[in-house]
Amino acid sequence: MLDPLRQIAALGGPVVLVLIAVSVVTLATVLYKIWQFAAAGVGRHTALQEAVAAWDRGERTQARAALGRSKSYLAPVIDMAFSSGPADAQRLAAEAETRFAKLETGFRMLDSVAQLAPLLGLFGTVLGMIEAFQSLQDAGAQVDPSILAGGIWVALLTTAVGLVVAMPTALVLSWFEGRMDAERVTAERALAAVLHPRGTRTGEQAGADEAALQGA
Repeated sequence: MLDPLRQIAALGGPVVLVLIAVSVVTLATVLYKIWQFAAAGVGRHTALQEAVAAWDRGERTQARAALGRSKSYLAPVIDMAFSSGPADAQRLAAEAETRFAKLETGFRMLDSVAQLAPLLGLFGTVLGMIEAFQSLQDAGAQVDPSILAGGIWVALLTTAVGLVVAMPTALVLSWFEGRMDAERVTAERALAAVLHPRGTRTGEQAGADEAALQGA
């Protein structure tokens, strides 16, 4: 396995080796995040939404039964909300945010790779260009254009590798962040429905109307 690495190092320099190592770590992180999202049930909230809808209608027994079938990572938060009131909204939001933070672990690393990989590739290109022009200077009057051309394409190789690493990373990170934005919206709507259910509001309004009629 060392021979291919030596060939890569000889062709693109140590910067390419660093970029390859970064790409391996990035791929491992992406695969782990995909597994983590799947295990947590990200995007799969059918039973949870049924529980919230039943609670919103005032059907408490059906809501708890539906919540018991949910495999969503948000199910414990909604279960806490069933036993809480509007005054506990901030505490419940903090509980949900704690779970979001666990799912977002590694996002900063992916963002750093997306931003720094092209710069690292450009750094390798600059080093390669310096070496190419040094070779051209050493050639003196007997300048061979192939020396300069060969040095330039090898130097540009590091930029290409940096872009190959950065572009998929940025795309995957954008997809992960979009999923988490959707998860936050789902959690906010669910907590709002549980803490301020329509069934309760309807009952309160009916009581107020009845009291008003009796007073009249």
